[in-house]
Amino acid sequence: MYESISVVDIFCGVGGLSHGLLNAGLPVRAGVDNDLHCCYAFEANNPGTAFVERNVDDPRLPELLEVIYGPTDMRVLVGCAPCQPFSSQTQKNMSSREDKRGDLLYRFADIVRALRPTLVSMENVARIIRQPVFRDFVANLTQMGYHVWAKAVDCRKYGVPQIRRRLVLMASQLGPLELDSSVYDRYKTVRDTIGHLEAIPAGGVSKSDPLHRTQRLSTLNMRRIRNSKPGGTWLDWDEELRLTCHKKKTGQTYTSVYTRMAWDIPSPTITTQFYSFGTGRFGHPEQNRALSLREGALLQTFPQDYSFVRPNTKAMDISMSRLGGQIGNAVPVELAKAIGRSMVEHLMEHGVLRS
Repeated sequence: MYESISVVDIFCGVGGLSHGLLNAGLPVRAGVDNDLHCCYAFEANNPGTAFVERNVDDPRLPELLEVIYGPTDMRVLVGCAPCQPFSSQTQKNMSSREDKRGDLLYRFADIVRALRPTLVSMENVARIIRQPVFRDFVANLTQMGYHVWAKAVDCRKYGVPQIRRRLVLMASQLGPLELDSSVYDRYKTVRDTIGHLEAIPAGGVSKSDPLHRTQRLSTLNMRRIRNSKPGGTWLDWDEELRLTCHKKKTGQTYTSVYTRMAWDIPSPTITTQFYSFGTGRFGHPEQNRALSLREGALLQTFPQDYSFVRPNTKAMDISMSRLGGQIGNAVPVELAKAIGRSMVEHLMEHGVLRS
């Protein structure tokens, strides 16, 4: 019987993965990230944790994590390596470690080899499952004696109100482990998630919540959003409102930009630029504006009281691009909770934890 369990979250960002694991009952001890701007949100919302500002490729990191884990009997290592190298926009065939964009995943394997945690979990974009760098990662874990499970999952089945597929990997030294397959009775919708928030204009901000703040729209984009239909495309616009690139034959397939969400279905995948009307289907279903920072966070299943900035921070002092990127890069909290719940059930099956 293990007497203590400690979780460390590398690439922790503002804490989406850690928050979900804590809600599932796993004790998260620390988060590691090289972006110090994430420190406040990570520590303020995840009691008992410490934020460690460190590059994951720092050769001294395993030694530091040894100290963080301390004398704990069982180590759990989780993380979400930055996914941009594997996204559809930047994807190339990454066949060797010489490709620097794959180094972080190889470094993740190096850290596992140094620390030998009992459980390992990683979340990333779904398309990484086809990449040589990912196959190398799985092979490394298998060679170290881990039972490895990996699958691209539909986040809607785990309470995330987004049309979003993500790769979840789970590995254990104790035996086979996989993500809990239980699902919600119905998918959560945009209305379920943000329909209760007060109406604000483009460029406006709520008096009660500085994160319920939106980006301004140009006169032309205001005309465009007024002509946009929920769930529609820019093909709904009058001809003079269309972009030059969309009028070309090569641009006619790019219909998932400059459009509105629909109330009664899940949202599209929340990206790092969800606050911008022109970068996806991020127009509000009925208000003439793009999503606010708070709405993006709610669609990522952060609690509404999740504090991303220090108290009394003025809305004008909040960077839309920085905080939007942090929210968009986060692991959805409800998906993280499902990962944590699966780990807890696995540990109970093996006598590590008792109900």
